[in-house]
Amino acid sequence: MDFFQIVEERRSMRKYADKPVEAEKLTRILETANKAPSGGNMQGYEIYIVRKLKDRQALVKAALNQEFLAEAPVALAFCANPSRSAVKYGERGATLYSIQDATIACAYAQLAAKALGLDTVWVGAFDEKAVSEILRLPEGLRPIILLPIGYAGKEPHPRPRRELKDLVHEVK
Repeated sequence: MDFFQIVEERRSMRKYADKPVEAEKLTRILETANKAPSGGNMQGYEIYIVRKLKDRQALVKAALNQEFLAEAPVALAFCANPSRSAVKYGERGATLYSIQDATIACAYAQLAAKALGLDTVWVGAFDEKAVSEILRLPEGLRPIILLPIGYAGKEPHPRPRRELKDLVHEVK
């Protein structure tokens, strides 16, 4: 699939088919996330794979009852690892770059999933403490994004986007 077609066709999927994600596709998604740029190449993030239904159901409760987290056969949790970024960039690395690193890696994973015929939805609304407990995160890691991945259960319609004239501003 052409890159621009992938971007054009990507949608936030909130309904998943009852079909597992193939191991090789998940590996390709993770490899692609690993290629994402990061501040100083510190890769200040960690990725957790959530496969067990009971854990995905717990994520539903932690994420304001967003049921599709349990419906998708797998979810990835992108977590900031502030200490990795702080090594080179101090406080700014810890409080900003590690979060940016996690989000960029997640965006790459989203596009890779779409290129492989899978769909996702970016989930940022959740109780951070509850998600940390569900994932059994070590001290210092911070969950930033949950990304359910699976085959589409419906065809969502494109959502309206701002026009470039309202979005882009030139510095003069």
